[in-house]
Amino acid sequence: MQKESIPIWKKYTLSIEEAALYFHIGQKRLRQLVADNPDADYILFIGNRVQIKRLKFEKFVDEATVV
Repeated sequence: MQKESIPIWKKYTLSIEEAALYFHIGQKRLRQLVADNPDADYILFIGNRVQIKRLKFEKFVDEATVV
């Protein structure tokens, strides 16, 4: 049974590792953003695993001057 692979640009949520690749932001910096803003609307916790909502984080990055 093969696992179907969804392209990263079509995923609704991204892992920290995927988000780092997609946004060209370091994993350490992304983890710091999550720690500093745990209630941000672009963060989804699944148990203790962090997922980044891709479109909402894109909007956050678009509006930010420094990340």
